Amino acid sequence: MSLRVGLLSVELFLPDAQSLKDKRMVVRAVKDRLKKFNVSVAEVEHQQLWQRAGLGIVSISNGHDLVDKSLDAVLEEIERVQPGVVTRAQREWLA
Repeated sequence: MSLRVGLLSVELFLPDAQSLKDKRMVVRAVKDRLKKFNVSVAEVEHQQLWQRAGLGIVSISNGHDLVDKSLDAVLEEIERVQPGVVTRAQREWLA
């Protein structure tokens, strides 16, 4: 069996955040919404900036197409829940 590991790096701009507490509330809400996709999510960049967040989202499956669909759905959900905050999204294949 061959596992496929996909990494989606997403950068968010949060113009309404006026403090780290505001930012973390938004990031937590996004992370909570993504639990249903069975992916791992971590804030990996810009932890000390109020209005920027960098998320790393990983999906693992035995098929390239399954990982691709999962990461597509994750990006769509972020855009649906927090419209207009995604400034960059990049996909990498780790295995």
